[in-house]
Amino acid sequence: MSKRYAGIAWTGAGYQVEVLDTAGHRVTEPRSWGAAQVAALVAWLRELGEEQPLAAVFDSTNGLLDGPMTAAGLEVYRADPWLLPDRPEFGSVPAARLAEQARSEPGSLARVTAEGGSLTGRADEYFDGVRRSEPIQAALTAAGRCIEHGRRDTPQVALTFDDGPDPVHTRRILEILDRYGVRATFFCVGHHVAALPDEVRRIAAAGHELGNHSWSHPFLPDLTPDQLREQIDRTTEAVARLTGEAPTLFRPPYGALTPEVLAALADHPTTMTMWDVDSRDWSRPGPERIAETVLGAAGPGSVVLMHEGAGDRGQTVRALPSIIEGLLARDLELVTVGELRAAAVQAGTSR
Repeated sequence: MSKRYAGIAWTGAGYQVEVLDTAGHRVTEPRSWGAAQVAALVAWLRELGEEQPLAAVFDSTNGLLDGPMTAAGLEVYRADPWLLPDRPEFGSVPAARLAEQARSEPGSLARVTAEGGSLTGRADEYFDGVRRSEPIQAALTAAGRCIEHGRRDTPQVALTFDDGPDPVHTRRILEILDRYGVRATFFCVGHHVAALPDEVRRIAAAGHELGNHSWSHPFLPDLTPDQLREQIDRTTEAVARLTGEAPTLFRPPYGALTPEVLAALADHPTTMTMWDVDSRDWSRPGPERIAETVLGAAGPGSVVLMHEGAGDRGQTVRALPSIIEGLLARDLELVTVGELRAAAVQAGTSR
């Protein structure tokens, strides 16, 4: 049965797409899409797939498309580094190379699922890296270079939102936060910062904190040290140009760490920010379940992980009022990560 293979590469400006047929011939001329045009890109791919079965493929440095694409019912695959040539310092493997890998060796690719996300099939590797990183992470935490939560005797909680900004959900989240008069921390990806500058300015103008979440949401262990630092530095520069203030907090995509990743960040001027409460909103279990998960686990000092971008975050938006009301009912103050960290430092110095 004939099939089409869409290779999707990311660049600093957006996405480039090359589509080949089973014989290796181009189906259309190469296409480019801006980083803010993901919905249009997905719709175009769906239309191609209706004409003839289509497989979309990206590499592991692109963690921004798996949610929208799997939600749209597309057949999505990931090509891992050992299958591909070296990447540039900034950007992914070219779209034509990704399409050719899918066409010539379809069995070598990992099928991406909504449940596993863009790391489908690499869970063992992920958890092994986290385990091996624990002693180094503990040392960074003791030195004030990493935060997972604040003090447990301080009635404060930090709500955090990853993967934005988003053209729809960011404004809805900001409206809810404003309604309750609370502040939060937004860990933004550079790809979306560059595409949606007005949303970044809106977050900052509302008094919220901006953090760095890399440029393209890659699986960090697949990057060279230079590629990793380039992802962080470009995102920092993009935020600083819009707000006049460079973010000092960095959250690694997926929380993926290895000793090698931490070594690459050893001299980098950022504070690594993790979390102790995972809302698991990315799995879209329903707004009630998201709220139950957060309220069942959060307590004094908690850092709560939620998402605003890279997919349909409508359930997160609908869960947010219940989460805020539940935390406030316990007399927990909702603050930014920076405020949570400052309170811990102040308490330490005043002993």
